[in-house]
Amino acid sequence: MPSFDVRPVPPSPDALAALRDLLIGTVANGGSVSFMHPLAPDQAEAFWNNAFAAAGRGERVILGAFDGDHLLGTVTLLLDCPPNQPHRAEIAKLMTRVDQRGRGIATALMAAAEALAVARNRTLLVLDTATEDGAAPFYSRLGYTRAGEIPDYAFKPLGGLTGTILFWKRLPVSDGTTAH
Repeated sequence: MPSFDVRPVPPSPDALAALRDLLIGTVANGGSVSFMHPLAPDQAEAFWNNAFAAAGRGERVILGAFDGDHLLGTVTLLLDCPPNQPHRAEIAKLMTRVDQRGRGIATALMAAAEALAVARNRTLLVLDTATEDGAAPFYSRLGYTRAGEIPDYAFKPLGGLTGTILFWKRLPVSDGTTAH
């Protein structure tokens, strides 16, 4: 039984500080999550403030893995899709504190995000990960299908270009069947 629980991250000053520090630490350790190293605290905080505002509008859900009040990791479920894609959601910003990796936190966060997507009647999840040092094997183990790779998609946080790999996964519909 893990010693953490997964739940939505509250828009509080403590949660904002924990998410800011997690993002800065992830980027400093080479995590390709849209930012360059060194990531300034005010830039990381602005990102999470905007994310909380979007969550308040129902456009996303920010989940966290917590040991008590201590944030161990996070993932975001993006729900704001175009009108012709109401069945779809996107996984973004999956991050686990470097000192907490290997405990099943990312797996638990992904399971919670998938369950939340099913509860919101989403039958298709998409995500992307860096080609170099990304989490492609992890997503494959979770049943995601590789759709393809785009070369030289973005800069790595410590410099140099990397490609991105696109993944998708069908989710069960509310009756337990899988959408086609």
